[in-house]
Amino acid sequence: MKMNKSRWMIAILLAACVLSVSGCKDKKEQADATKIVLTTGFGQDEVFRIDRLSCTLPEIMVYLTNMKNQYESVYGDRIWEASYEGETLEDNIKETVLARVAKIKAMNLLAQQKEIALDGEELDKTARAAAQYYESLSSGEVEVLGVDQELIQQMYEEYALAGKVYEYLIADINPEISDDEARTITVQDILIKTYSLNENGERVPYSTQAKQEAYQRAQEACSRARAGEDFSSLIAEYNEDENSTYSFGKGTYDDTFEEAAFNLGTDEISNVVETVYGYHIIKCISTFDRDETDRNKVKIVEQRRKEVFEEQYSAFVEGLTRNMNTKLWAQVGFPEDEEVTTNTFFEVYKSYF
Repeated sequence: MKMNKSRWMIAILLAACVLSVSGCKDKKEQADATKIVLTTGFGQDEVFRIDRLSCTLPEIMVYLTNMKNQYESVYGDRIWEASYEGETLEDNIKETVLARVAKIKAMNLLAQQKEIALDGEELDKTARAAAQYYESLSSGEVEVLGVDQELIQQMYEEYALAGKVYEYLIADINPEISDDEARTITVQDILIKTYSLNENGERVPYSTQAKQEAYQRAQEACSRARAGEDFSSLIAEYNEDENSTYSFGKGTYDDTFEEAAFNLGTDEISNVVETVYGYHIIKCISTFDRDETDRNKVKIVEQRRKEVFEEQYSAFVEGLTRNMNTKLWAQVGFPEDEEVTTNTFFEVYKSYF
């Protein structure tokens, strides 16, 4: 069941958020965060300026190349043939990198305003991280990326300072989360789909007749379940999804699905529930999972902190101006050299911070 996630493509697109020190925002929110001004008079390899800070092509290429190679190491190089709603994954990651680097630059400006700086120990960590990552690069990678160790250290310093700003802004945010708000339940689900997938992996709704046939199958499965037949056997016979058991809290899946699931008692079976994915028959396994609920409380607290951060961050960047070198940006893409395999930029950083 992928109630809020349309196949694996969405999960991959969301994975691009690892570049953000404070979570993902949609593209409209990212664009609205700064005033974009197209201008001339850029320095060599200068991709954009945001107030007093500049971003160069080598910085963009480090982020872009590392993300490309990370995904290929997991999904293979054919991943770039995929598209979602007319946008290729490469284009999406390129725009995500631009937004994330701009955010890091803006957070460094916010650090200046609030007089936040890295201390000696933190600077030492960035220096050691930069040395480690730079030494991992081949001479060919150094040439393609256009970097030196000094630039890598600058990037790590800016990344670390952005993280420090985030922690400063959320330091006093510790909301009390009730068991009811964080309650996590476990259910089994039979899904009978009302869509097919085209060659691009996009959902195509069933015809009226096909949807009616799906509904009849759902009614049949529901009647048999409510009559006392073994639900696991019915899952094996009817379920059209790869999974059937889910533990989740409120706000995770489709509202209609959640409302039906949270209103069930233990071992109770729902009527047929319709979502955009098809018809569901839900059986409640547990109305309260203590371990999952406690973990969900941590997630909710972190989400509240992100909301507080975004409120303060958005107020700060509202007046900032970003000058974009559109001619250079249009030429930016993944490196085509197969010998450029570096993918540890973020891993090295995390080993020090």
